[in-house]
Amino acid sequence: MERGSATGEGARAPLRKRLERQRTAGEKSPPGGFRAALAVCFLLVPPVLLLQRWQAGPAPAWLFAADLPPEANRDIKDGVFDDLSPSAQIEYDRLLGGLLIEGFDERSCRSRYQFARYHKSERIPSPYLIERLRRQEALQKKCGPGTKSYRSAAEQIRSGQSINSTKDCNYVFLIIHAGLGNRMLEITSAFLYALLTDRILLVDRYKEIGDIFCEPFPGTSWLIPSDFPLSYDEFTLGSPESYGSMLQNNVISGNMYRSLASAKPPYVYLHLDGNYGFHDKLFYCEDDQQFLKGVPWLIIRTDMYFVPSLFLIPSYHEELSKLFPEKDTVFHHLGRYLFHPTNDIWYSVIKYYRTYLAKADKIVGIQIRVYEKKGILQRNGPFPHILEQILSCSQNEKLLPEIAGTDKAATTAGNNRTVAVLATSLSSWYSDEIRKRYSKHRTVDGTTVKVYQPSHEEYQKSRNRKHNMKALAEIYLLSMSDELITSGFSTFGYAAQGLAGLTPWIMYRSVNHVVPDPVCGRAMSIEPCFHQAPFYDCKAKRDTDLGKVVPYVKHCEDVSWGLKIVNRTRL
Repeated sequence: MERGSATGEGARAPLRKRLERQRTAGEKSPPGGFRAALAVCFLLVPPVLLLQRWQAGPAPAWLFAADLPPEANRDIKDGVFDDLSPSAQIEYDRLLGGLLIEGFDERSCRSRYQFARYHKSERIPSPYLIERLRRQEALQKKCGPGTKSYRSAAEQIRSGQSINSTKDCNYVFLIIHAGLGNRMLEITSAFLYALLTDRILLVDRYKEIGDIFCEPFPGTSWLIPSDFPLSYDEFTLGSPESYGSMLQNNVISGNMYRSLASAKPPYVYLHLDGNYGFHDKLFYCEDDQQFLKGVPWLIIRTDMYFVPSLFLIPSYHEELSKLFPEKDTVFHHLGRYLFHPTNDIWYSVIKYYRTYLAKADKIVGIQIRVYEKKGILQRNGPFPHILEQILSCSQNEKLLPEIAGTDKAATTAGNNRTVAVLATSLSSWYSDEIRKRYSKHRTVDGTTVKVYQPSHEEYQKSRNRKHNMKALAEIYLLSMSDELITSGFSTFGYAAQGLAGLTPWIMYRSVNHVVPDPVCGRAMSIEPCFHQAPFYDCKAKRDTDLGKVVPYVKHCEDVSWGLKIVNRTRL
């Protein structure tokens, strides 16, 4: 999309115009005699050097089914891929405006410092956010796994003893269980809560987080140790350890702030999934936050982006305003800070981009998620009305050129412009049909449209490692688009738009196989939507419309009952 005119965000020239494709000549294999000599030398190499070479790792894996042309692999050398970057003359900010710091091993996580070369953001993090991130990094290192403080905190859970004072190291432990898009939203939400409450963020190590994301904090790990003393997978709605259950069963009551002022339990489970009940939702109330402040361990299970409700808690207003003067940049900044794809994923991202997308004058990302079903015994789709919705939105909003009725209707003189469409969907049918239409017919302005889709898994496999790796690669490819169309209600699309800092066009959900009217609309902000937001006014103690409490928290375009953060200056 043009960042453009509609939102005042400033136009962004197509990324391909800023890149220069690098090609290097292939190296010939050494002769047999030389190989024999090399083998002798290899045996004489000191073990420490062998270890260093082994640590460099094997050549990265290619995740997608499409075969790469031979020239695309010329930059794989010495068992690792070289710096697949644009020309050194192109200006970029490898530290993302100060979000990142130097000092990480670049070979172990190529994406951390290379992402800025393939995507330029117009949004600048505040100096206060940068300061708080540095403070959080120091806290994570001081209190993280393997430290004396962590061992002491874990032992407190084993003993079950209450405490009488707040220690320096308190924790938020996030149980991961949802699909990839949800995972990214819930991790971001938990991290912001950790920032606001001076807690250490730890995440579930058993849900492939270490396979898809690099460690974000220097000198420590954010993965919960394998000997964590609780069987947390058993926690769910109604668990006796949950805050909601303790309130509902009068384990703690209305006078809990007095009765438990001197002693707090070693941990509290917070059930914040979409099926949570009234008492669980009191987590978002000011008084309940004051009680939770003294609990050493908060164990959170959520599948949602609950950030908008944090903006409605009075004690956090000032801190959030300092962290995010542009209020609709929470996921954009924290997502770019936290999420760095591992090397196999990043390799597939940049190789796919450079091979198939980089030559285009403009890249239009189209994220397709279908929620309708044909019938109980039939698979989802394909649905012709969804295809028409995609084409209507992209052509009506001038993201893709219209197809000429006849060849005579097209005016192609001097137009060598190419638009690349990057489609992501569980089904390949939609991209195949779009490709057919643009290949069989000329466009009214002579623009060439090429359509690409990296994978089509047919159905979601949330517990499949390779499926999640492909999904993350596609989220990052979408984030490199110049314009973006997303499907309403989809957390996959939310993650892509947030990383990109692009205000997308949202395709509204169709009902009963009918194309909605309008087919799509421009989002109010780049922020994700909190789908299952509460509607309880904690101060008035009654239900209310929380989309009208403050001017920067509104109802979502695609989920009328949800909440999202907007920036008033950009409306």
